[in-house]
Amino acid sequence: MEKINRWFNKYLGEIVYGGIVDSVTTFAVVTGAAGAGLSSTVVIILGFANLIADGFSMSVGAYLSSKSEQDKYMKEKRNDYWEIEHKRESEVEEVHDIFAELGLEGDLLQSVAEKVTENEDRWVEVMMKHKLEMVEEKRSPIWIGANTFISFFFFGFVLLIVYVLSYFEPLDGNMFLMSLTLTALVFINIGWMKSNVTHTSKVRGVIETLGLGVIAAALAYLAGDLLEHWLA
Repeated sequence: MEKINRWFNKYLGEIVYGGIVDSVTTFAVVTGAAGAGLSSTVVIILGFANLIADGFSMSVGAYLSSKSEQDKYMKEKRNDYWEIEHKRESEVEEVHDIFAELGLEGDLLQSVAEKVTENEDRWVEVMMKHKLEMVEEKRSPIWIGANTFISFFFFGFVLLIVYVLSYFEPLDGNMFLMSLTLTALVFINIGWMKSNVTHTSKVRGVIETLGLGVIAAALAYLAGDLLEHWLA
């Protein structure tokens, strides 16, 4: 359980991002299909096509974005090591400038600068953080992409589960309303998780996410209903 909690907290941003985007897009598919009066089979086909295609696209985008940031960081880091070796005096001066801007002066400034520059690894770390304003992403790009896809697929499947179950065994009641209820619960949960990432009010996070879902659902339902009447 402890490992699961660490994993969840480590990739919470990707889980929330994948969940929010998927909940909006998948529910838009469901509401659009409902507005057009399409069958459950069509809803399932469109929904899973969205889960797989969009989920894969998002995960690849997340992977490439993270990988690009890591490659850029390593390139700048190698460049800093080269500059320390070949342009030592100017790099020492830059360290003085960095800490002078932070308010250090006199003997204290000189002492801190000497301490930083006595170790090249520490020196480069200071330059990367304070000069280039870059922080190393230590998480695996593959896992960032994978968790984006897992979140996207999981939350989307929850929205489609009513239609999937009804395909094997007809359900009593209005399937669209059942899916709507599940979707609302998903949006509430994602809003709560989003507030943990952004460190904002949980009530505000839930309301914002739920409101976004309502707007997306209304637009999709209206579009489906209009198209159904125009093309019928």
